[in-house]
Amino acid sequence: MMSIAPIISIGELKEICTKPEVLIFDASNHKHAREQYAHKHLQGAFFVDINTQLADIQPDVAVGGRHPLPTIADFSTTLRILGISSTSHVIVYDDSKGANAAARFWWMLKAVGHDKVQVLNGGIQAAEQFGFPMQTGINIPVPAAENYPMQQWLLPIAQMDEVEQVSQKNDYLVIDVRDAYRYNGESEPIDLIAGHIPGAENIPFTENLDAAGLFLQPDVLKERYAQSTEGKSTDHIIVHCGSGVTACHTLLAMSYAGLEIPKLYVGSWSEWSRNGKEIATNVS
Repeated sequence: MMSIAPIISIGELKEICTKPEVLIFDASNHKHAREQYAHKHLQGAFFVDINTQLADIQPDVAVGGRHPLPTIADFSTTLRILGISSTSHVIVYDDSKGANAAARFWWMLKAVGHDKVQVLNGGIQAAEQFGFPMQTGINIPVPAAENYPMQQWLLPIAQMDEVEQVSQKNDYLVIDVRDAYRYNGESEPIDLIAGHIPGAENIPFTENLDAAGLFLQPDVLKERYAQSTEGKSTDHIIVHCGSGVTACHTLLAMSYAGLEIPKLYVGSWSEWSRNGKEIATNVS
């Protein structure tokens, strides 16, 4: 079976949205995300909560960072509750150009072998702009008949120790997708310490998008990442962000470009910066 593109346009979604196997999810993530969903969302969309359904947040952020992955068993149950089965065609969007948690949900589904999952290009803003019907209230999914079958994460994941061992090696590339001011160590709005992992290269996720907030064309993305990775093998490339969420936006962009998906460092800066690891800055 041919794989589907990881990105779907609003025009393409309009054509398939009434099919029974299509399930749409709002994965926006901020303080008022659930209330915003109830106020306005794509018609038929369900809400998925990254903090309770797509992560297993620990009392100590030093253990796995701000958004550690849930266990396979818990994620399997979550997918059943969300009504997702192996035949579902899942469409995910958010209010931050896919960078909020839409890309994370996409990555998690791909990582358990679910191929039919796509992120809506431009998010809810594009949907509104191009006239996709909206609704208010809360839609409750009909649970699937059984838990989703999965045994392990199938996409590559890097742990903190591996990142520490390879981040300054010439044949490896650690990509930090956060904004430049955070990478440089000028200020840190979320985590306790500003700076970056020594040896990491800053390629902000925002560079995956054009001025309208849509993903660049696959050939453009492919050329950009080919230049950045300089022929390094995929298993020598590690992508991270602050909490393992926005990094998935870059993994999504690379997949959209037709490239293999490199390793995700889930703990990211939120874990690294709380474990006494070496910190680099570009601030004099």
